Amino acid sequence: MKTIAVVSHKGGSGKTTVAVNLALAWKASGMRAILADADPVRSATDSLRQRPDHDCILVETSPSKLAALSYGSERGGCEVLIIDTAGGSEGGMIEALKVADLCIAVSRPSYLDVAATLRTVDMVRRLGRRGVVLFNQCPPRRNGVASPMVTAMMNSLRVGGLDVCPTAIQARAAYQYAIAVGQGVGEYDPGGIASAEIADLLHDVRSRMNVPDEDIRAGVGRLDPTQRSSPAPFIRRPVDAQAG
Repeated sequence: MKTIAVVSHKGGSGKTTVAVNLALAWKASGMRAILADADPVRSATDSLRQRPDHDCILVETSPSKLAALSYGSERGGCEVLIIDTAGGSEGGMIEALKVADLCIAVSRPSYLDVAATLRTVDMVRRLGRRGVVLFNQCPPRRNGVASPMVTAMMNSLRVGGLDVCPTAIQARAAYQYAIAVGQGVGEYDPGGIASAEIADLLHDVRSRMNVPDEDIRAGVGRLDPTQRSSPAPFIRRPVDAQAG
């Protein structure tokens, strides 16, 4: 099983949108994916509970239960566990990082957000985990060219020795409309630009985790929310399902 922690020292970075879209994109690619909502605000839960298959995708949990949840998830047949953490909560973030194979530090392209992200990256390094910075809510490209501000920030972090995801998620209405109805952008707008961004992000994440990439772009938009499968045994255990 692969485990991904989506983290941010600063609230409002859009990490829940990233976590939800990644989980649904993994599922659409044919893998058994679970999103663990460890954020007490429960934004991911509010979105995904609208889906008829939410009990097969979503687990409400707390940071103190993540180790047990990770163990139970793997035994229950989960292939990818994605953890949505609380923004700015170092204690909860640490517990997520401890069980993660890859940590995605989500940041908006602003000075204050990047400064907070550097603290996140420092924590990832101190714990000896593997991490990557993902820029989110970026200005849309113009004529296919990324915003000079975003490019400059990405390059400055790379010069500083940080790993930065080549895909920058742009500020698009499709993300907000999709999450409002419990969908990923691949379901809400198949073939759209936002869907292609998530496909590229998934491709990059899979490459970092050495998971074969088998025609991801063809699969991301094909998830049928009416198709249900039996929940893994660990989902039915109260210790894993309780909100923290």
